[in-house]
Amino acid sequence: MANFIVMPKMGLTMTEGVILNWRKQEGDTIKKGDIIFDVETDKLTNEYDSKAEGVLRKILVEEGTVPVLAPVAIIGNENEDITDLLNQASGTAEPSLETEQSAEVQPEISTGSIDSNKGGRVKASPRAKKIARELGVDISFVKSTGPDGSVTENDVKNYADKLKNESKKASPTAAVVASQLGVDTNEIEKDTRIMKDDVIKYKLSKELTKYAAPQEFRKPMSSMRKVIAKRMLESKQVSPTVTYNLKVDTTAMKKLREDIKDEMKISYNDILVKVLSKVLLEFPVLNSSVDGNEVVTRNYVNMGVAVALPEGLLVPVVKYANVKGLKEISEEVKALASKAKSNELTSDDLTGGTFTISNIGMYGMESFTPIVNQPEVAILGVNAINEEVKVVNGEITIKPMMNLSLTADHRVVDGAEAARFMAKLKEYIEKPGLLLL
Repeated sequence: MANFIVMPKMGLTMTEGVILNWRKQEGDTIKKGDIIFDVETDKLTNEYDSKAEGVLRKILVEEGTVPVLAPVAIIGNENEDITDLLNQASGTAEPSLETEQSAEVQPEISTGSIDSNKGGRVKASPRAKKIARELGVDISFVKSTGPDGSVTENDVKNYADKLKNESKKASPTAAVVASQLGVDTNEIEKDTRIMKDDVIKYKLSKELTKYAAPQEFRKPMSSMRKVIAKRMLESKQVSPTVTYNLKVDTTAMKKLREDIKDEMKISYNDILVKVLSKVLLEFPVLNSSVDGNEVVTRNYVNMGVAVALPEGLLVPVVKYANVKGLKEISEEVKALASKAKSNELTSDDLTGGTFTISNIGMYGMESFTPIVNQPEVAILGVNAINEEVKVVNGEITIKPMMNLSLTADHRVVDGAEAARFMAKLKEYIEKPGLLLL
């Protein structure tokens, strides 16, 4: 019996997903567990595996944003009548389609913004894709005229005819370069045959002309960026926050790192995660969350560690950091960061945090105001370590100083409590031997 394949709900807060690409095409035989399409949810990219067997009869949404549980395809027997399902699908709201374009870096010149699908995910009908394969056309270069920017059958045929006409006046190399740079060789004025250098010179002249006058460029936010924007705005609206700054002497922390470097390679961030996991149990309100009119405290620490990616920020969580040793924490932080960069984090890796640490010291920052990661009530910003002149016991000396920036929700964390927390954190950093007590 034919059924809809719907956008899966992969998390309690998930309301929509983005279909990135289809692994299967119409007419393909599907078995249980086969990967059918890739879907981006919140900050993750997941593979959707089939829960049924049959033939992929119809793809209803090529690519784009779809509400959860909305139909995206039809699966059934090969000769089964799917008219009723098609009618049902046509009666539902049309999902908004959006394509993220990513400019391809060209080795010879900077191409700027090119009006083509190159480098991005292409929206095209199955028929258009089939004709493109038959004609040997790279569909990513075809300019789309269909609904919602999709490539149609005629678009492919017109592009193929255009290539044939261009080949009469441009050398094969020039034609390839023109396609890569998004140049229409018909616009190049030359009586003799157009060569590669002619295409490049034309492109450069267009670039110079383009930047001679002020311009604005727009591109849609990625799914990840939209989630970040939504959550950061919600945090600022929900939490009246205060940021507290305190400088700490990292001499002892640096010595600890140096003393154990032969046994294990650890970062300052690893040490801070370990120190924080102890201090937070002494100040449970900093490790709490707000649920309605109740404050939820815990006897464990799940430490969120912010990881910066080109697309945005992810915060994987080290679960129960308070019962883990420094080596185990270091290994887990490295593993989570690696999974984040290779897009392999699971929903479980990103949920359950009770406190977050965000380190941008490697960029030379000396102070910043991190935003609380809801529903947590506090976040620690870590800044650069700089050598500073200090007076110790009446003598002038040089000390490696680091500024810590704590942002806390003033609904539950008073200034005095935040100050005591920071003072205790400073004590543990400057005397890490206290961790053994």
